[in-house]
Amino acid sequence: MAKDYATLRDPNAEYTMRELSAETMDATGERSGGRDIEITDIQTTMIDGNFPWTLVRVYTDAGVVGTGEAYWGAGVPEVVERMKPFVVGENPLDLDRLFEHLIQKMSGEGSIQGTVVTAISGIEIALHDLAGKVLEVPAYQLLGGKYRDRVRVYCDCHAGDESEPESNADEAERVIEELGYDALKFDLDVPSGYEKDYANRHLRDPEVRHKAEIVRAVTERVGDRADAAFDCHWTFSAGSAKRLAREIEDLDVWWLEDPVPPENHDVQRGVTQHTTTPIAAGENVYRKHGHRRLLEEQAVDIIAPDLPKVGGMRETRKIADMADTYYVPVAMHNVASPVATMASAHVATAIPNSLAVEFHSYELDWWNDLYEGEDVIQEGYIEIPEEPGLGISLDMDAVEAHMVDGETLFDEA
Repeated sequence: MAKDYATLRDPNAEYTMRELSAETMDATGERSGGRDIEITDIQTTMIDGNFPWTLVRVYTDAGVVGTGEAYWGAGVPEVVERMKPFVVGENPLDLDRLFEHLIQKMSGEGSIQGTVVTAISGIEIALHDLAGKVLEVPAYQLLGGKYRDRVRVYCDCHAGDESEPESNADEAERVIEELGYDALKFDLDVPSGYEKDYANRHLRDPEVRHKAEIVRAVTERVGDRADAAFDCHWTFSAGSAKRLAREIEDLDVWWLEDPVPPENHDVQRGVTQHTTTPIAAGENVYRKHGHRRLLEEQAVDIIAPDLPKVGGMRETRKIADMADTYYVPVAMHNVASPVATMASAHVATAIPNSLAVEFHSYELDWWNDLYEGEDVIQEGYIEIPEEPGLGISLDMDAVEAHMVDGETLFDEA
């Protein structure tokens, strides 16, 4: 007789999840449903990209390996190592159960947000890759199938002189014409020359006008050829954010992102409901619980979870489902390697309300070298692969060539 699940959630309980799995075996010793496969190891390798990307690999006794990625951050590999005893011996096909198991086991170390959730995300993505390979289906099929054959990608752009409006417009033109993107984003938390005190978050009128000039230069240059969003990186006070949003209401802005700090949802709601300029936020809150108030209180027009940070693929899907009940679209934040970028694309194809997935490495000329085969992003879109799992295979030589100093390459199999 199986133990009570509530007891199993207690990290001090007598029984472990592995013992529960053992009790599902039939008289022959085989797991019911022919699922005789166990996790044997988890390893990490960190790549020195434009962010430090932590790749996570889950190994099994069947010789099948899944690859995932955790959002960059100090201590993530150590946390993954800390969680290894909780999953070794477990069945990798039990995606939801293992996720909840890790959340509970790591609750004392902060599994509601931060590095712990990020580390769990890396394992969770690897489990989707692994389960897809075992079941011989693409990862999106594990999420319910797909709405589209390709996913739109928006390019996070950086001009030579980000403070100069025409420099941003020139880069927008180049990215559209040379790289083929029809969706862009530029930064607005850039110096204007009019600042008196950065610490108080207040924008003086000349600063507001300067940022509006950047928006105007870009949107007028791209016209109908591309959508353009603008990122504030949580920099401004509530009043300044409202004034800036109002100043650009007559321009063709896809969205204004993170205009105020993320901690106070009441302020976020006030800014969003004060303007007709679409407001996006969400990359700095965790799991579906962190996104709940943003959606329930209509504090965003667009939700922007970061998949390898927020809890992984199924958690992002849950956020998207919650957003859909409020008719809010999803624009996934993404500063990842090709692994989590492809994981984000699989989720984006499986949800109805996907706008686009971010790409933050267009200036990194070896990003495509990290995997085998054709370029993942072509003309601003990702074709969803039909191969089992994530459908992306790492080039181990390239991974090794770009590892952070002191890192060790994980095993190939």
